[in-house]
Amino acid sequence: MQRYFTTFYLTEIDVPRGRVNDHLHPEWANIRIYQGDFPDSQLRGQPPFRGVQANATGPTSTTLEFTTGTTRIWGIGLLPLGWARFVRQPASAHADHIYDVATEPFLAPFRRLARGVFGPIPDEQGELQRVTRFFEESLANDIEDDPRIEACHAALIDPDIGTVSEMAEATHLPTHTIERLCRRHFGFPPRLLLRRQRFMRSLVQYMMDPSLKWIGAIDSHYHDQAQFVRDFHRFMGMSPREYAHCPKPILQEVMRARQEFIGSAVQALHAPTSS
Repeated sequence: MQRYFTTFYLTEIDVPRGRVNDHLHPEWANIRIYQGDFPDSQLRGQPPFRGVQANATGPTSTTLEFTTGTTRIWGIGLLPLGWARFVRQPASAHADHIYDVATEPFLAPFRRLARGVFGPIPDEQGELQRVTRFFEESLANDIEDDPRIEACHAALIDPDIGTVSEMAEATHLPTHTIERLCRRHFGFPPRLLLRRQRFMRSLVQYMMDPSLKWIGAIDSHYHDQAQFVRDFHRFMGMSPREYAHCPKPILQEVMRARQEFIGSAVQALHAPTSS
């Protein structure tokens, strides 16, 4: 099942007093299930989303700001192939949106998972087994994976590919087919996805090695620093300077852990696998 997910991940947050605030970066779709404090979230340009026991986000092209206290979180990161397999909805219809799993009709198949992950006491291995078993049982045999989705994904994360025409050459697909596939399974047109990948490569470079400064972290596909600053406002809703001064009590540690254990600090740069 590895080809469908970035990872199943457990995040444990201990806040002695009050709550903390942080920002998620643009990423692929996620389902998150909570035990403890239910975070409040807000996608830029959307109304506040009050805490629920399980939420789901479609693919995002903007930051999600969240506030939380002490909580345990099981997260399921869905790659585009996983979205196609398990959600079976046009990703473009749910991009940059957050939902309550308990009330959104298209998420009804995941309610059993949300109810059943946690037991009366914390049990990481037991919880992981329950998450894994749910998706093994949900693995439908009535559809075949579309290899074009993985081909587009592989092209997107290739740092040498910066244009839709280069994607077409790498995937051996017409540009109109790439456009349709990306909107349906990735949530956005390919040009925006390539722009998001370029931005995320730069952001990760900076966050994993702040000694670079922003100028040293900018991806080679940027024409100049001004173009990078425009992208920063587009994807994070703030300037690089403002973001550098934002506390990152959760995301900084999550990125380090992801880099150490799976070799990809953020979901958006997670490579597809055929295994």
